[in-house]
Amino acid sequence: MEETNSGIQFTEVYIERCSKESETMISNETVEFLSHPLVYLKEHKEEFIYLESHTFEQIRVDAVSLEADDVFGTYDVMLGLKLQKKVEKMLKEKLETSLLGDGAKFDLIFSQDDGLWNLNFALDYVEGFQENITLGAAFQLIYQFLSDLVEAVKTLTSK
Repeated sequence: MEETNSGIQFTEVYIERCSKESETMISNETVEFLSHPLVYLKEHKEEFIYLESHTFEQIRVDAVSLEADDVFGTYDVMLGLKLQKKVEKMLKEKLETSLLGDGAKFDLIFSQDDGLWNLNFALDYVEGFQENITLGAAFQLIYQFLSDLVEAVKTLTSK
């Protein structure tokens, strides 16, 4: 991970382009793939991007998937969050106040099997979102949003 003026740079990543229909991998990609514009996902609606990074692991996120929603036209973020089940109320409250706009919604379900929160939300409602950014900038924005979320929940649970 490198910190730059524009935020976090993902240097060591594992990236897959996958089929939405079958969830099979289409192709492994290098970090250079992140220089594609975010609209790549709307141009390839049948795909989603799966990304693993030590950068995300540092904020208790196992991996992040990003896709264009076929129905609403939003950019949907899907991930597993490694936080205890007891933080549910604080997590929901923070999500409700952090996602901006009338249409801002999220799905949050705790998986007993994995011990993870399965979290889905539309990137479109995260502060700073612009559709003309690159995939790399989108993952930076996701990282910053989740980092702030995890930090806020940790702060609230330590009180």
